[in-house]
Amino acid sequence: MSELPPLSPDVLAAAQRAAMPDFARWQEMVRATGGCAQPIRLQGRRITFDAGLEVLDVYRTADEPTGYLLTACGNRRASRCPACSEVYRDDTYHLILSGLRGGKGVPEDVSAYPRVFATFTAPSFGAVHARRMKGDKVLPCRPRRDNPVCEHGRPEGCGVRHGDDDPQVGQPICVDCYDYQGAVLWNAHAGELWRRFTQALPATFARHLGVSRAELRRRLRLSYAKVAEYQARGLVHFHAVIRLDGPDGPSDRPPDWATVPVLQEAIRETAAAVSVPVPDDDPSFVGRWGTQLDVDPIYALEGIADQRVAAYIAKYATKGAETAGTVDRPIREVADVTRLDVTEHARRMIYTCFALGNDPACRLIPLRQWAHMLGYRGHFSTKSRYYSTTLGALRQVRADHQAERARERRGLPPRDEREMVTVGQWRFAGSGYRNGEHLWAELIRQRIATARRIARERGESA
Repeated sequence: MSELPPLSPDVLAAAQRAAMPDFARWQEMVRATGGCAQPIRLQGRRITFDAGLEVLDVYRTADEPTGYLLTACGNRRASRCPACSEVYRDDTYHLILSGLRGGKGVPEDVSAYPRVFATFTAPSFGAVHARRMKGDKVLPCRPRRDNPVCEHGRPEGCGVRHGDDDPQVGQPICVDCYDYQGAVLWNAHAGELWRRFTQALPATFARHLGVSRAELRRRLRLSYAKVAEYQARGLVHFHAVIRLDGPDGPSDRPPDWATVPVLQEAIRETAAAVSVPVPDDDPSFVGRWGTQLDVDPIYALEGIADQRVAAYIAKYATKGAETAGTVDRPIREVADVTRLDVTEHARRMIYTCFALGNDPACRLIPLRQWAHMLGYRGHFSTKSRYYSTTLGALRQVRADHQAERARERRGLPPRDEREMVTVGQWRFAGSGYRNGEHLWAELIRQRIATARRIARERGESA
């Protein structure tokens, strides 16, 4: 009989972890985090007492077989934690969807309000390779007659028909012709450009109506939710749902003259007018939106359009600059850039961030801090106050539900039957998994992800 091959160190460590007496309880904790990839270990205690200061329950990590409690990291990036990013994606989906068809405190009447799905892009800072399509046919990237060359002696065109996973897509045709400084500065001010757009859009409506901004607020309110997405060329663009409400928000119908075509025209006019000069006093760069601006109406058709828009936006809430060929965590020193596993285009943008960070004209822009994001320093998902519910409210409902289930397991009365107060004292004891735990945690995460996918498919087909 032939001998069995020796176990790999990882498998052997996993087997040894499973043999430990605290393994079952540890698995329960991992399942409670949803299979988090980088859970946080806490040590401390939690005491629950009623209004009469009678102690109802005491929880101490010292009584745990593990000696600690695991809690989810909550990172939104799928590259950092697939489990927590899935929760973030689901929350964003419901946040967007409730603003489209109601629910979660938003009246269902909003589905009849004027709504558009708008995509705001960056301008061009140089020619890049692209996958061009016409129907199902892939076209040449950048066909040019007579094969012209740029001032650096490189071809200005490209006749390659790029595939979906071609690493050339998004990379400059000529790196020396590409305006890296302009690209980085645009990323750095894209958030400010969006802010100025949302401020200027009501002014556009007011100007067309011949009324003041104050008078417009008594007739109309604009609500929105948006996410940022990185293009292959390393520049962000924004996807946004923009809705017209009455003056009191989603509970108030907009005036009859507020229609989808009116909203579309106002968005296009405002986007073409706003800009961000850098610096303000003597601008050497002016940030503007690109010429490609899509403003598509959202029409309610048995909820299909609403769900697709919400799913499309939520998908990008879990992604960062890593989709553009860079890294998903800060870069401390410029010397570290040479060792990064990134595309050469992303590397040049990162170097540009560090170079501009030393420029006195850009001293107030934290470009070195956001070099890993290629200069972009805004939030990836934002919304106006009245668009819909909030991520905090969704998380609180989930936390209250989990707390109620925990009270039931401990034999405590429901919170609405008896006034209770819970006080905790915790300290950070580490993060991540220890030797032999990664395999089991990944198996748990996959089971949870499969159960979520099945539940989602059943809900969509119902």
